[in-house]
Amino acid sequence: MSSKPFTWAEHLKAQEEAQGFAQHCRATETNLPQSIQEPKLSTELRCAFQQSLVYWLHPSLPWLQLFPRIGADRKIVGKASPWSQDEALQQALMSDWSVSFTSLYNLLKAQLCPYFYVCTYQFTVLFRAASLAGSDVITAVVSPTTRGLREAMRSEGIQFSLPLVEESRTRKQKNSEVNLETEVAKSLEVEPAPSDDDDDESFSWLEEMGVKDKVKKPDAISIKLRKEKHEVQMDHKPESLVLVKGTNTFTLLNFLINCKSLVAVAGPQAGLPPTLLSPVAFRGGTMQTLKARSLNAKARVHLAYEDIFSLEIVGPILPHSLHSLTMLLKAAQGGAFSAILYTHEPTAVFNTNLDAEAVCKDLSTCGLHPKTLDQLSQCPTLGKSSIRFLEMKDYAYTWKS
Repeated sequence: MSSKPFTWAEHLKAQEEAQGFAQHCRATETNLPQSIQEPKLSTELRCAFQQSLVYWLHPSLPWLQLFPRIGADRKIVGKASPWSQDEALQQALMSDWSVSFTSLYNLLKAQLCPYFYVCTYQFTVLFRAASLAGSDVITAVVSPTTRGLREAMRSEGIQFSLPLVEESRTRKQKNSEVNLETEVAKSLEVEPAPSDDDDDESFSWLEEMGVKDKVKKPDAISIKLRKEKHEVQMDHKPESLVLVKGTNTFTLLNFLINCKSLVAVAGPQAGLPPTLLSPVAFRGGTMQTLKARSLNAKARVHLAYEDIFSLEIVGPILPHSLHSLTMLLKAAQGGAFSAILYTHEPTAVFNTNLDAEAVCKDLSTCGLHPKTLDQLSQCPTLGKSSIRFLEMKDYAYTWKS
């Protein structure tokens, strides 16, 4: 929203659209002046706008909306899906998808791609290159997860952490005065079941205190049940966020390629490979653009009506696109605009801090503007939330999450 019109974003000429695509593919760095007097006449601004709307997608099935995938059954139901009953076609789609997924990971590892998303019908994975979000190694975050998925990952030898569970546990330890009763209850909830050999040893300290007879010794089954209940309780919630780091991300790649539950076996999404979203080109990826349209309206302010101008951008708006667009709006709208953002809720938790320190690795060839890259390299500060409202006044930002 702005008090100035968005006519500069309308009816791009064929030459401007073509130039915007070329600038994207060649990762051309556009640096606009702080303020543009006549935005509608600025070819540089209009080309940069087209450049900022580009993203890459796989698979590309024009009659299906492939993002978001979580909760998308109603939008896909009734649409043609010739692969749903054709096993050979499903295998061909998955084989093609595996090649594209591997291509993206290789680009990420070579620091030629900053990040990408894998969107399944049950969870989303964000792979980030080393130096993004303050990490000095490649990271992957998965959300939401279930106990079954986490157990499958463990059995494949993937080492991972649950940052929000660990953060909550640390906070509780700091804030509470732990007495004997709560300490015993807590150990029943989060510690692994002890073996028969160390049962007596683990309770010997109670005997020394003279209270062994008053405390009922838990059996291995009840400890296991309590632990399983604790594990299942966080399923599908933000707290189920899984963090994978370093070489374990390659093991995760192989796990996902071979994971049977990655693709739905029934329902409207049956046999449909996950959606891959990337800011840069990759093997099998299709260039797409976000949809943009400008609207004019009248708003009542005090006793009079004033013109209000808005620009609506629809589609999977990736983080780098949001940052690029704010840089364009700053120049075109005279340093004053506001934006309402609609987040894909399951991904808001990706803003969780990974307890890393900001590091600087050379991602200069990854295709992002240096200022955008600098922004995405910072340690996240939003936690489980995301920016819902962004406002700029006199070239200064404020936001609400």
